[in-house]
Amino acid sequence: MPLPFRDRTDAGAQLARKLLHYAGRNDVIVLGLPRGGVPVAYEVARELNAPLDVFLVRKLGLPGHEELAMGAIASGGVRVLNEEVVREFGVPPQVIERVTARESAELERREVMYRRGRPAPEVAGRIAIVVDDGLATGSTMRAAVAALRPLKPARIVVAVPVAAPSTCRELGMIVDEIVCAETPERFFAVGAWYDDFRQTSDDEIRRLLAGFARKAS
Repeated sequence: MPLPFRDRTDAGAQLARKLLHYAGRNDVIVLGLPRGGVPVAYEVARELNAPLDVFLVRKLGLPGHEELAMGAIASGGVRVLNEEVVREFGVPPQVIERVTARESAELERREVMYRRGRPAPEVAGRIAIVVDDGLATGSTMRAAVAALRPLKPARIVVAVPVAAPSTCRELGMIVDEIVCAETPERFFAVGAWYDDFRQTSDDEIRRLLAGFARKAS
């Protein structure tokens, strides 16, 4: 049986068809999560005739248990802390600041690499459609949503081509709308649903963003 998506371009085109109720509106912005979410978001933004940008997120991993997020930082100077994790593990402020500084340096490096001087996206009062190439545990998307909320978008919409059913349900409880094009019960991994799931390069992200910016200007 053929897989649902040939590649991220095909996945973005299919996903866009489920978001056509946002087409042509002037209050929509499409935000791709680097790296793999950007080619998908490119197709969504193109079909909806909406602006495209990246939304950079860095998880603040708990030292010694880096897979556990004690918070996140994101584009626009946003930092969100998971107070429950901080309290439970007794994380002192200086540790939080040290991890934040390290991850901020990496986020800034990527901001410079991807944006080439363009400012962070303005999302206040807009419908922010946050796109990735799929959701397994959803930890990155949760961090993105948490970091996006203080920027006061009018509506947060999460949109992905494929997701684990439980992750799609759980994320749906913390956003205004969630669109998971495919939710296979036997999920395995995001890449299992693509014929071509090769890694997206930084050069490809720069090229897609630059091409979209030229087209919009």
